[in-house]
Order: sequence, then structure tokens, then C-alpha cells
Amino acid sequence: MIHKADLPILEFDEAVTATFNPTHGFDHPLGSHKLIITFFPEVMATLQAQQAIVLEQTIAGENPLQVYRFTAEPEVLITLGFVGCPACAGNLDLLNAMGITKVMFCGGGVLDPDIEVGQLLLVDGAIRDEGFSYHYIKPSRYIYTEPAVTAQIAAYLDAWQINYRRGLTWTTDAIFRETPERIRLRRQEGAQIVEMEQAGCIAVAQFRRFAYGALIYGGDDVSQAVWSHRGWRSRSGLRYDLVRLCQKLVSVI
Repeated sequence: MIHKADLPILEFDEAVTATFNPTHGFDHPLGSHKLIITFFPEVMATLQAQQAIVLEQTIAGENPLQVYRFTAEPEVLITLGFVGCPACAGNLDLLNAMGITKVMFCGGGVLDPDIEVGQLLLVDGAIRDEGFSYHYIKPSRYIYTEPAVTAQIAAYLDAWQINYRRGLTWTTDAIFRETPERIRLRRQEGAQIVEMEQAGCIAVAQFRRFAYGALIYGGDDVSQAVWSHRGWRSRSGLRYDLVRLCQKLVSVI
């Protein structure tokens, strides 16, 4: 049943089945149910050079989606995420239809200047300042990760004495519209990170009912008057370690 509203984006339809579903035309299931989504292409290149991952499957399309398998841990798959909810979370819906039921996401970004470069944020939820998630979950200002899954991630990080913070992200569609006033408002609402995928990925995981967790490290800073990259793209060792950490965590959740 569809709920009518003044704005089209707020008209949520409860129907589970759509005209075009992720099961249509994709009949080659993946050989595992555990997946890492990373936004670190140089880490993917390093893993390939080390022969630590091998290509599992290429999903055809205008923008082909490549999924790799860890050679030493073949039950774990990894893919390079696409930017934005429609691309990243849309692919996640497809991958779930192909057998993925446990997902760890790792990326970077920052909104709170108190987050140091490299510090980890365990995502508790997101402010839904995008459009994709509203097609999966009823309209709300916030969307939250599954508490039990997030608690399992936190327990592992605590056990291994890995320093991290917990909190909300701000998911936005418009990277060039992160205005000073909007940044101040989102920080007041509790957002510590700004990014473009979390609300959508969390919504897909809720709608399809599979385990999803996310770790985002402190990278570029948009909270100041002038944007600062803080050298976040060059911190390859940190990003490599984060992917390897997610390789462990995807078997924990």
C-alpha cells in the first residue's frame, strides 16, 4: 500500500515486490554470503598485486561491478563501492539477491573537527538527507543500524583494544551543497561524519533483513570555513589495515 503525501519522495510504498526486482536477470549466485564494501581503490590494487584476492565475478552492466574473493579466506568477498546511495546501495540490494547476507562497509570522511585523521567511527545510524532510502524505509529524519550487529562490532573492537568512536553520519546526495549553515545544523543533530552512502545501505539492509555494519575513518574535513583534505587519500597503510580489519569483522556480525 502506498501512503500519499504532498511531496513524492515522502510517498512510501510498503510493497516488497516491484516491477523490476534485483533477482531479474541475475541468476549467477555468488559463492559466499560475506562481503566487504570498500572505497579504497589503491588497497584493492595492493591486494591484487599480493595475490591476496582473485576475481570472483563481474556483474555486467554499463558500469560493471567486480567482486573479488580473498584467497586465504575464500568465504569472504570484497568489492569497490560506487559513489552515492543509488549506485552503492542499489548494488548492495543486487548483491543481497545474489546471496550476500553479511556486509562490512569501510570508507572515509569527517564532519566533527575533533575526529583525528585515522580515527575510526563505528556507525550507529545516519541523518537521511538523500532520496534513495525513502524508497525502502518509511520517512524519518534518522535511520539506525541494527543494534545487535553494531554491538558485535563494538565488542570485537573492545576486545582487541582498537580505538574508535560511535555515532551518526550525515548522508547527503549533494557534495557541492554542504553549506556552512547546513554543516552547523547537522553537527548540532549529532553527525560526526558526512558521506554519501550510509542511509541508503542501512535502509537496504533493514528492508531485506541482513546484517550490515560500517566503519568510517577520519579523513577530509568540511567543518571549517575552507575544505581540508588533511592528506586522507595518501594514508594507504591506514586504509589497508581498515580493510583487513573488516575482513575479520564480517565473520563476527
